Order: sequence, then C-alpha cells, then structure tokens
Amino acid sequence: MTPIALGRMLYGGSRFGRKLINTSRALTSGLWHTMISSVKLHTQKGTKCKETRTTPHHSNIYSYCLEPPHLVHLIHRRYSTCEKTSTQILSKLFPQTSMELDDEASRDRRKREEEEELREMERAWKRMKIGFGVFGVGGVIFSFWAIYFFGKPSLDEQGNEVTDEFSSMPLVQQYMARTFKSMNHFQRFIQEPSSQKLLPDPLQAPYIQPPYTLVLEVKDLLIHPDWTYQTGWRFKKRPGVDVFLRECSKYFEIVVYTAEQGMTVFPLLDALDPSGYIMYRLVRDSTHFVGGHHVKNLDNLNRDLKRVVVVDWDKNSTKMHPGNTFSIPRWSGNDDDTTLFDLISFLSVLGSSEVDDVREVLQYYNQFEEPIAKFRDNQRKLSEQMQADEFEKLSKPKPMVKNWSRGFMKS
Repeated sequence: MTPIALGRMLYGGSRFGRKLINTSRALTSGLWHTMISSVKLHTQKGTKCKETRTTPHHSNIYSYCLEPPHLVHLIHRRYSTCEKTSTQILSKLFPQTSMELDDEASRDRRKREEEEELREMERAWKRMKIGFGVFGVGGVIFSFWAIYFFGKPSLDEQGNEVTDEFSSMPLVQQYMARTFKSMNHFQRFIQEPSSQKLLPDPLQAPYIQPPYTLVLEVKDLLIHPDWTYQTGWRFKKRPGVDVFLRECSKYFEIVVYTAEQGMTVFPLLDALDPSGYIMYRLVRDSTHFVGGHHVKNLDNLNRDLKRVVVVDWDKNSTKMHPGNTFSIPRWSGNDDDTTLFDLISFLSVLGSSEVDDVREVLQYYNQFEEPIAKFRDNQRKLSEQMQADEFEKLSKPKPMVKNWSRGFMKS
C-alpha cells in the first residue's frame, strides 16, 4: 500500500471515528437521562420503604431497597464503565481519534502499537516476497520441464530416436522448435473441429440420398431455454416443430449443427425428434473457434455446398459461408410464432423446384431485411399472376374455323 493511500485511509478513518464517538455520546447521554429519571422513581420507593421499616413483616422488603445516594453512585459507576469501554474500543480501532490524556504512558503505548504495526507490515511484505519468489522459481522449473518433455525427439519401437525436420538444428533449438510445434497442436485442437470430415459419404443406391442438406441450429430456433427459481431449467418447443421436421425430411437431409455441448443437446433431440427425422447431430467439438465465436465450417460437412441450406439466426456462427445461410428471427419463446410454417413453404418450394445451386436463391432473399416476408409477397404475386392467366385463358373466344372443321370431319 502506498503512503498516499495509507494516509487517505487514516484520514477517512479519523472522520468515521469521530462520528462513532459523537453517536456513542449521544446514546449514553440518553441513557443517563433515563437513569436519572429512574432515580426519582426509586427515591419515592425508598421513602415508602422507610415508612414500612418499623413494621416487622416488612423487614425483608426494606433490605432490598436502596437509598438514593447509593443508587446514584451505582448508576454513575455503570455509566462511567460503559463510556470508558466504548472509548477504549474506538481508540483501538482509530488511535488518531483517542480522547485520552496526552501523558507519557499514553504516548509510549501508542508508540509501541505503531512500531508493532510497522513490524507486522514488514513481516507481511517479506512473506509476500517469499511467495513471489517461490512462484517464480516454480514457473522457471516448470518451463524447463515442459521444454524437455515436449521438445525431446520421438522414439520408435526399438527405442531409437526418430529423425524429423528439426534433427539438423542445434540441440537447444531442436527442443524449442518441437515445444512450439506441440503448443500449436494443442491450440489447433481447441480452435479447429475434432474431425475434418464431419459427415459420412452420401448414400449410394439402392439407398435413397435426399437431394439437399438442411443444416439447423437448435437453440432459439427449434427450442427455447427458460429458467426460473420455481422450475429451474425448462426447454420449450417452437410452434410447428413436428410439422416442420416431417415436411422438410421429404426433400432434405436434416442435420443439427450447434455450438452447444453434446451432453445438453442429445437428450433434448431425443425428446424433440422421436421419429428420427434428424439424421445427424453435430455439437461444439465440430465447430471452429474464431474471434471468440464458435463458427460452423461447412467445408467439413463432406457435402456439395451448392445443395446445402443453413437456417440460423446468428450470422457470426455462419460467417464463413454467408451464401448458404438463410437468416430468420431469433425465437424468444412466444406462443404466437408462425415462422416455421412460413419456412416450410419456402423450403418445400426450393426442394421441389430442383434448383441446381441454392446459393443463388438464398443470395436473392438475403438482400432483404425480412426474407420470409419477401417470399410470402412473391408467392402472393405469383398466385395472382396465375389466376389472371387462367381467367384470360378461359375468357378467350374459340376460333370458328376450328369448330367448323371439327364438325365437318364428324359429318
């Protein structure tokens, strides 16, 4: 602690100590007035006791009565003891606010206390320096051990050293280079997916492989987590989840790809999809950790990206492949949500249209702020156009020559 900070603390403590002393004095003064009032009451009782002194059967009562001077002396002694005790406590807490006499004994006592505090601070500082020293020595020893353990060359089955790209370097550089290589390996283990091939190869005949792959987030898209003190964690299904999975499975290979832990996701998906429409489940260890976000790398899906559609609300999780992403609003748990029903219409049209590259369609709709609303508007315009064409076709008169020739051939 610096001298300036120590001085501020002592100065603030002195002000606080003065307030405590004033408060204690006010309380004890109130106690004094209460005791004085009780003196009068006991004086009256003492007078009554004197009146009954001559009565034989009141002799015991008189023995328990006190004269007013004795009572005042007792109250004064208790008040003085209380005030002295409170003053001593405050003086120990805040020595600079002590109200004792400035005699030689008091100065010597304060000096001894200050010297003891300084010695205690010096001992604490020494202990802290010893701790830092031990920690530093331990860190150095651990560093040398890590360099030796991770930097030593590998051995074959016969116990001979295996030649690698660092064998031609000096000995110290060999160990350092191998150690840095091991550290980079651990870093990649944390940041990169657990496998470079997250899904198996597409199914071959006679098995049926869906023409497209649909990648879904589970949190706040299919289910919404909710926590309260009464119920704890609960998970709510989004309206239309069952219909959505059933209809999309007709055209898509459904894959759940999320940044949540598998121990949380797997039981939820078992309860959410008892029919097994979800074919594959990818969790946190299948993502890239980039810039503080778990990013879904579609290059590791082992699928043709021209036929992969990602539905998600978080653009940071799909920033490696924005062209394959179809963004929808994040679900907050409201019961009047109809987003999945609109999404069924969009994906059904996309799957039945046999589009060669879905990224062209997704890129068109991603330029709008609300892609699903734009899709509904396009569907409405298309329906109106089809109705107008049908009405025009029905209202167009038939040619007379065609009718006459047909009738002539019949006759």
